[in-house]
Amino acid sequence: MSTSITILKSGPLGGDQQLGALIVEGKVDAVIFLWDPMQAQPHDVDVKALLRIAVVYNVPMACNRSTADFLISSPLLNQPYQPIIKDYSGYISRSL
Repeated sequence: MSTSITILKSGPLGGDQQLGALIVEGKVDAVIFLWDPMQAQPHDVDVKALLRIAVVYNVPMACNRSTADFLISSPLLNQPYQPIIKDYSGYISRSL
């Protein structure tokens, strides 16, 4: 198994958007995104957008150590895996 690591900017400096773009481009297999839930996040909107894009593109995401342990120890980690991505092209957002 070959592993590569890409270093991104800090979240408040655009790292969340960089990671989101990589997810959309299909260049991310899984995300381990550890953050402190007891601290206010100055870029909370960006963090929520990142979580949303990972869900939309069906990318496994660990937000705590236990889930990260399960993710990296999964037998699926060393096998080809193609996530099923729902087609949202016909989706219309409506404001209330």
